[in-house]
Amino acid sequence: MARELTEVGVVGLGTMGAGIAEVLARAGLSVTAVEISGDALARGRAHVEHSTGRAVARGKLEPAERDAILGRIRFSTALEDLAQAELVVEAVPERMELKTDLFAQLDKICPPDTILATNTSSLSVTELSVATGRPSKVIGMHFFNPAPVMKLVEVVRTVVTEPSVIEDVEALAARLGKVDVTIGDKAGFIANALLFGYLNHAVAMYENRYASREDLDAAMRLGCGLPMGPLALMDLIGIDTAYEILDTMYKQSRDRLHAPSPVIKQMVTAGLLGRKSGRGFYTYAAPGSAEVVADEQTPVPGGTTEGARPVATVGVVGSGTMATGIVEVVAKGGYDTLFQARSPEKVEAVLTALRRSLDKQVARGRLDEAGRDEVMGRVRGTTSLDEFADRDLVVEAVVESLPVKQALFAALGEIARPGAVLATTTSSLPVIECAKASERPGDVVGLHFFNPAPVMKLVEVVSTIATAPDVAATAHAVCGQLGKHAVSCSDRAGFIVNALLFPYLNDAVKMLEAHYATADDIDAAMKVGCGYPMGPFELLDVVGLDVALAIERELYTEFREPGFAPAPLLEHLVTAGYLGRKAGRGFRDYSGR
Repeated sequence: MARELTEVGVVGLGTMGAGIAEVLARAGLSVTAVEISGDALARGRAHVEHSTGRAVARGKLEPAERDAILGRIRFSTALEDLAQAELVVEAVPERMELKTDLFAQLDKICPPDTILATNTSSLSVTELSVATGRPSKVIGMHFFNPAPVMKLVEVVRTVVTEPSVIEDVEALAARLGKVDVTIGDKAGFIANALLFGYLNHAVAMYENRYASREDLDAAMRLGCGLPMGPLALMDLIGIDTAYEILDTMYKQSRDRLHAPSPVIKQMVTAGLLGRKSGRGFYTYAAPGSAEVVADEQTPVPGGTTEGARPVATVGVVGSGTMATGIVEVVAKGGYDTLFQARSPEKVEAVLTALRRSLDKQVARGRLDEAGRDEVMGRVRGTTSLDEFADRDLVVEAVVESLPVKQALFAALGEIARPGAVLATTTSSLPVIECAKASERPGDVVGLHFFNPAPVMKLVEVVSTIATAPDVAATAHAVCGQLGKHAVSCSDRAGFIVNALLFPYLNDAVKMLEAHYATADDIDAAMKVGCGYPMGPFELLDVVGLDVALAIERELYTEFREPGFAPAPLLEHLVTAGYLGRKAGRGFRDYSGR
């Protein structure tokens, strides 16, 4: 049975350590907080006072509660004051020699049954433990920043950590009101191992000028619902911290996807450390400020739509869910909209689905009846592609099959008037293949809407090597008229969102396959620790494992990056017919729900 700890210590009172001290004191524990000097101690105390003062100002703490919390923390510059602690958490800078020296000192000062915990996010807990004479009493307790707010704690056991120590720390995490995931000692643990591979990949895209920093960040926020884009998050974490974590992970894993992108090291050398230095991937109003200010990379307003061709009439080819959503979006944007389906019954089905969607919006007060009737009045269906001869823009939203799309673009190339823009909504196929089939490749662009199209704000505008500049500008102008946020990228597998999302999902499957953590713990780590709206296995089951596998194969085929090769477990689940929610079983079983 876990013991109830009452006397604890924290060494290192930077933002992280001060936050941990506050969390422990809030839970009623007696805390001894130690720093290296009087000045550092004063800064640590100020951190705690500012944090608890802000909680009082927001009505989340009573003044008496704040005073009680501060009263439970004893501030000191002497490690010897930890002689009675039952648990000590170190939160000193992320340098192995600094931490091992500290643990060696604590080993001499603290009683033999004192648990020594490290808040490291990337260093080997095992290596730290052997600096002491009590490796079985050493454990990782990785809090997330800011500790008083973030609910996740990764409890990291080594091969020699005593079961009773793990129980004590898990019980403490529960007492602190945290969600704990208990895992083995592997570089990056769960959250950082999955997060930093993704961040590094985003940096590589930026470094290769595949997409702008603004478009990379907007794509992941709007396309995946993430709280921050990858480059803004790098600036918040600190470029130097990110470099240290990636470098440590690479040295342990030898996975090329964890080798820090060269620009990260260059930024560290140049002192461009992110928000804390006032400049990183973005420029900030002042060191420590969150306010982004314009710099030489900031896009010129209206620059992406300059020279756009005029568009008044739009055609949509297709009658599925995506095509119907695009018809609604285009008609609501004020365009004369014609769609083509293969039979009169399918034409009628699209019109019925469109009216049902608009009626729902009227019922919810998002649209009035006159507005609904106007939208319906702008939409007409046909079974003949020949009627698209007068359209200024034609958007293809048929099945994700290259031969089908090529045949369609060959027909559209002949039917559409000269100067009409032809767009494909493909999410994974090469746009250039459609462009070539049309025999007018300069007029062809990718317009990748996200599902459901009426709800999702993001559209990826994909230019091939042959796309005319005014065609890309036209795509951006139309997206603006539709109320969508367009991001630019070139014709590469996965574009922005899928190219960043699916390697991360594949890494999660590999982590599960290696029995490092359960699907539940991995999902919890990413939702609670990183603020993701869904965990990777929840998301895979929603997307469909067959869809995920197809996209991962496309990425691997194009980039030949060993780390992109689909995890065997994913392939086996698809072969077994476990495709996710739609099949009743994927990584989880939905048959009884």
